[in-house]
Formats: sequence, structure tokens, C-alpha cells
Amino acid sequence: MEARQDAWRIYRESLPILVVSLAGGIFAGSVLGSAGMTEGFERFPGLLLLLPAFLATRGNVYGAMGARISSGLHQGMIDPSFSWDRRLVNAVAASFVNGIGISVIIAILSWGILTALGRESARLVELLGIMLIAGVLTSITLIFGLLALVFVGYKHGLDPDNLIGPIVTTLGDVFGVVFLFVAITVVGGIF
Repeated sequence: MEARQDAWRIYRESLPILVVSLAGGIFAGSVLGSAGMTEGFERFPGLLLLLPAFLATRGNVYGAMGARISSGLHQGMIDPSFSWDRRLVNAVAASFVNGIGISVIIAILSWGILTALGRESARLVELLGIMLIAGVLTSITLIFGLLALVFVGYKHGLDPDNLIGPIVTTLGDVFGVVFLFVAITVVGGIF
């Protein structure tokens, strides 16, 4: 009986955020299929190669941060608030550095693979600029968005373990695509 109640609680807590994730995924897809993104893909060859890696690493980096925060909340080592806590600051700093660093690596690898295969590619500086801008903006948004939603949910009695996965993937997809569009526009205006 207790296992059934636990399963129902997990389902009840997860369903609303999964519905929001569905809507977020459709929104991200509509941005991805917009005329501006299509022009960006044509102007900067190589973006289609780096896009899946960029979106996937958002979930990997910030999902790990969310798991650390969730463990800290369950163990009472982190308070559910934006306060100066060494563990919280270390988790945020490590995630920020990992998020930016992996964005730079994605740009270099994409350019290197396309060059090695003799395929058309945007210049390395263009891909680096796009990934740096998109990486910084998504990192800031994901860190503070994830912390705010997890803290609010935890204060209202929700289990962070049921929230983090859908929140990270939704925020990563929506803001990853939106900020990629912003980065393409900015870099396109510079070069």
C-alpha cells in the first residue's frame, strides 16, 4: 500500500512539470524551425552539427548540479534559499565553468570534424562566438531558473528529485534554442 502511495505521489508531482515540458519542447521546436534560424543554419554551416551536442550538454551539466542541490536539500546541508552557502556557491561555480567550457569544446570539435571531412564550415571564430554567447546566457538562466524552481517546490513540500529532470531539459531546450538564435543574430551582425 505504501509503495502505491509513493508511486502516486511521484506521478502527481511530476505530471504538471511534464506538461510544461511538452509545451516548452513545442515552443523550442517552433523557434528552431523559424525563418531566422533557417537563415542562421545556412549562413553558419556547422550549426546543425553542434546543436544536438549543445542541447544535450545543457541537460548533463545542469542535471548534475540539480542532483547535488537535491542531495544537499534532503540531507539538510543546503537551505532552500539564495544565500551565501559554500556548497551552493561551489556547485554553481563548477556548473558555470563546465557549461561554458563544454560550449567552447563543442565549437572546436564541430569545426575540426567538418574541416577534417572536407565539408563546408563557418569560421572557427564564428562558431566560438556563437557558442560562447549561447553558453553564457543559457548557463546563467539555467542556474538561477533551476535553483528558483527547486527551492520553491521544496518549500511547498515537493521532492526535488521529481522536478529536476523535467525542469533541466525544458529550460535547456527552450532557452538553449532561444539564446542560440540570439547568438546567431549577434555574431551575424559582427562578422
